[in-house]
Amino acid sequence: MLQLTYAQSEREQYLQVITERSDKIVAKLGIVDSTTYYATRKTLVQQYDQLNTHHEARAEKIKALKDAYVGQKDVLETKRTELESKEDVVLRQIHTGFLAKLGQFLTNEQIDQVKDGMTYGVLPLTYGAYQDMIPQLTEKQKQQILIYLTEARELAMDAPGSKEKHGVFGKYKGRINNYLSKEGYDLKVEGQKWEERRSKKQTTNAKS
Repeated sequence: MLQLTYAQSEREQYLQVITERSDKIVAKLGIVDSTTYYATRKTLVQQYDQLNTHHEARAEKIKALKDAYVGQKDVLETKRTELESKEDVVLRQIHTGFLAKLGQFLTNEQIDQVKDGMTYGVLPLTYGAYQDMIPQLTEKQKQQILIYLTEARELAMDAPGSKEKHGVFGKYKGRINNYLSKEGYDLKVEGQKWEERRSKKQTTNAKS
């Protein structure tokens, strides 16, 4: 038996990690047909792998620019912006292709579940939290919050890691907070009221 090189071993370990990660997501979709299950998992594994390859290559290109334009801050920023724009186009193509493949096996609802799985369920958790914090939100306001979070999820799906994914949502939470402030809500006050309600509920549950 041939001994794996370090690079091969690393590759095998990485594939195992993203396969296990994909399994956890696909297992929640309620797929009963094994062929569909494994086809969906394969598509998800390939997406994780493709995204990783893309971001690693992008990082190398940015590093090369930094090395090439040492001490030329303005030129470097221009070149980096141009590069990032081109790379973002490629990333959108990867994203669109992935969703098209999933569409061959899954319903729209299941695809949304995959998106939530890839982004740690931040959308439903955050959407629920805003409604808990401000019970008097109008349907229009709820819809706008959901629009922001849905856009964030689409971008976060393609981010290279957990930190970056949460960073995307953080940016959009800022937009939501600004929107709600313009709608007349004092988020500091609403947050305090929410904390009081939760504390009161915990106290009540502890006594019962």
